[in-house]
Amino acid sequence: MRDSNRPLIGKLDRRSFLRLTGLAGGGLMLGVTAGCSENDPPPPAFTADGKPAFQPNAYIQISEDGIVIYAPSPEIGQGVKTSLPMIAAEELDAAWDDVTVVQAPIDPERFPRQVAGGSTSIPGLWMPMRQAGAVARDMLVSAAALRWEVDAGEVETRDSMAVHRPTGRTLSYRELASAAAQLPVPDPDDVPLQSPDQWTLIGKRIGGVDNRPLVTGAPLFGIDKQLPDMVHASFVKCPAAGGRVKSANLDVVKRQPGVIDAFVVEGTGVPTELLDGVAIIARDTWCAFKAREVLEVDWDESSAAADSWQAAQDRARELAGGNGPEEVVDKGNVEKALEAAATRVEGFYQYAFVSHAQLEPQNTTGWFHDGKLELWAPTQTPQSALELVARVLDLDPADVTIHQMRAGGGFGRRLMNDYVVEAAAIAMRVDGPVKLTWKREDDMAHDFYRAGGFHALRAGLDADGRVTAWDNHFISFTHDGEEPVRGGGHDGNIDPGPFVRNYRITQTLLPWQVPTGYWRAPGSNVIAFAHQGFLHELSTAAGRDHLAFMLELLGKSRWLDEGSQWALHTGRTAGVIRKAAEAAGWGRDLPEGHGLGLAFYFSHAGHVAEVAEVSVGPNRRVDVHRVTVAADVGPIVNLSGAENQVKGSVIDGLSAMLGQRVTFEAGRAQELNFHQYPLLRIPRAPEVDVHFIQSDYPPTGLGEPALPPLAPAVANAIFAATGERVRRMPLTAAGFS
Repeated sequence: MRDSNRPLIGKLDRRSFLRLTGLAGGGLMLGVTAGCSENDPPPPAFTADGKPAFQPNAYIQISEDGIVIYAPSPEIGQGVKTSLPMIAAEELDAAWDDVTVVQAPIDPERFPRQVAGGSTSIPGLWMPMRQAGAVARDMLVSAAALRWEVDAGEVETRDSMAVHRPTGRTLSYRELASAAAQLPVPDPDDVPLQSPDQWTLIGKRIGGVDNRPLVTGAPLFGIDKQLPDMVHASFVKCPAAGGRVKSANLDVVKRQPGVIDAFVVEGTGVPTELLDGVAIIARDTWCAFKAREVLEVDWDESSAAADSWQAAQDRARELAGGNGPEEVVDKGNVEKALEAAATRVEGFYQYAFVSHAQLEPQNTTGWFHDGKLELWAPTQTPQSALELVARVLDLDPADVTIHQMRAGGGFGRRLMNDYVVEAAAIAMRVDGPVKLTWKREDDMAHDFYRAGGFHALRAGLDADGRVTAWDNHFISFTHDGEEPVRGGGHDGNIDPGPFVRNYRITQTLLPWQVPTGYWRAPGSNVIAFAHQGFLHELSTAAGRDHLAFMLELLGKSRWLDEGSQWALHTGRTAGVIRKAAEAAGWGRDLPEGHGLGLAFYFSHAGHVAEVAEVSVGPNRRVDVHRVTVAADVGPIVNLSGAENQVKGSVIDGLSAMLGQRVTFEAGRAQELNFHQYPLLRIPRAPEVDVHFIQSDYPPTGLGEPALPPLAPAVANAIFAATGERVRRMPLTAAGFS
C-alpha cells in the first residue's frame, strides 16, 4: 500500500491566469498554467498586424473557425490527448463534436511542466483545465448578456451555445468569441465550477481523438517522421554499458551499399546523456542496419559494467539469513514480538530485472540548419530532453526545438532521453535531416531496466491469527554505494507497515553498474508481489479467509496521513477490496485445479484491488482466465480511456509475471529480442472485468495503479489452486509455464 509519486498540484491564482490570457482580435484565446513564476514574461496579445498572437500555451481558443483545445501533455498511449481537453470542454459546455484537439507545442517558457509519467497528468491538470473552461464560459455568457441587453443570470450554456432562458434565443460560441475577447477576465476563483450532477461529458465513453488516424496508418509516431532528403542513422554502443570506443573499421563500413558516412561519437560517459558509439549514416534504415554486420569495434571496457545476475542471486541467498546494515524503518520491538508469536512465518521472494519492451523502438529525427537544431522525438519528458540536448552539445536552449511526436509506448523508458541526445549529436554532423532508429536488440541491450530484488520476510501471528510482527530484509542494488538504484528503493510507508505495531525493514545494497530506471508503477510493481503475497501466507497460516483477514488488518476508516488527499484511506481500500471480491464471486465453488487470488495495492494515489481466477494444468501451465479489478481514483474523466488503462495494466503485469526477465553476465543483457523475452499473446490474455467506484475525491492517475496488484493476485490464486507458494518472478523461474 504505497504511494511513491504523489501528484503535485499547483494552485492557479488570478495573476497566473491573467498572465496567460490573450485578448485576440478575431477570437478568444485563454490559457492557464499551474505554478508559473510571476517573473515569466507575458506572451504578446497581438502581432504587429493586429492578428492573434501565437500563444502555444493557450489551452482554449475560440474563433469564428471553431473551438480548439490544446492537449499539453505528451501522448504515449495513456489517452491524455483526449481526456485533458474533455475536462476543459466540460466546464466550457462545449459539444464534443465542435472541439478540435491539438497537441500543444513544447514550450518551457509557457508550460511549466509537460511530462507523461507518474500518473500525474489528470491530477496535475484537473483544476487548471476546469478553470480554463469555466472562465471562458463565464466570459461568453457575459458577452451574450450584453448582446441581448439582459441580466447574465438569465443566460445558460449548452452544446457550444449561449441560451437566453426566458425567450429561447441562442448564440453560438463562434458568434460570441470576438465580443467575449473584449471583456475583462474574471478572477478564476470567483467563477463557479460545475457540480458532478451537471456533467454531460466527464464519465462518458469517448473515443480517442487519434483513433481514426491510428487505424488508418497516419504518420503520428516518431518512427513515422519523414522529411525531404532525409537520411537514416544507426548507432552502435558497447554491449556493456560504459564501454568506450578505442578504434573501429570505419573505412570498411563506408564501402557498404547505401552507406553515406560512418564516424565515432564521443560521449560523456553518463548513460542518461550520451555514451560512446559509432554512427552509421545511410540512404535507408535497412542499409544502415546491414552495414552494422561488418562493423568491428575495439571497445575499452575498463570502466564498463561487469555485473552478473547469477552472482547477485547467490549473494542475496547468503545474506538472507540476517538483517541488513541499514535500517529503513524500525518501530516497536520486532525481535521480542517474533519470540512471543504463536505462529512464525518466513518467506524469501525474488524478482528479475525486466525491460520496458515498448513496441516502437527508440527513435528521433534531427535537423541542424541555420545554426539551430530541430528534433522530432517521442519522449515522455520533452522539456527535460530540450535542456539535456542543449547542455550536452553546448547549445543555447533557445536554438533547440523539440516537436512532440506520439510515442508507441513508454512505461517509464522514455523518461530517459539518451536516444534524443544521440540523434542530436549525429544531426550536428550530417548535412540535412537524419532519423536515428534503434534495432530491437539495441532497445533490449541498452534499456534502463526495472531493478531486480529480494525480500527475506519474517512475521509473527498471535493466537487469534492477527499480525504482531513484520520483518523484511530488503536486498537491492546501488550504483554509488549510498542510494538504491532508480526504481529499486523501499520506504517504510507501505503495507502493512501502518497496520502492524512491530515493523522493521532493513536494507542491503549490492553494487551494480547496469543502468536501471522507472518501470510502470515504479517500486510498487514488485514490492506488491512480495508484500501482498506474504500477507496471503500469513492469512493461510492463521487459517483465516484472506478477504476477512485483509479487512480486519485495515481497522477503522481513516486517512493514514490526515489532511492529505493523496494518502491511503482505509475506507476506500476496504471499498475496492469488497467490490472486487463481490464482483469476482469470492468464495464460490470452482472447478478442480482452479483458484481465486485477492490482492490490493495503493500506488500513485490510486486504491486498486484485484481478484484473479487461475488454473494450473498437469504440465504446470498457468492460465489466468479472469481478472476482476475494482478501483477508486476519484471521478473518471473518460470511461473508455480509463478501462483501457486498467486492462493494459493487467496485460502488462501478467506479461511480465509469466515469463519476462533480463539476465546479465559480464554486464551484458542476455535476452535481446522477443523470442527470448516473450510478450503475452492474445490466446493467453484473460478477460478483464473493470469496476470503478466514482468517489467525490479529486481524481488521481490511472496509468499505473492497476498493475501492482496483478502479480500477487495471480500468485495467491496459484496457491489456492495447487497449494504451491509462488515466491519468484517470472513464473518460468519458478518452474511454471
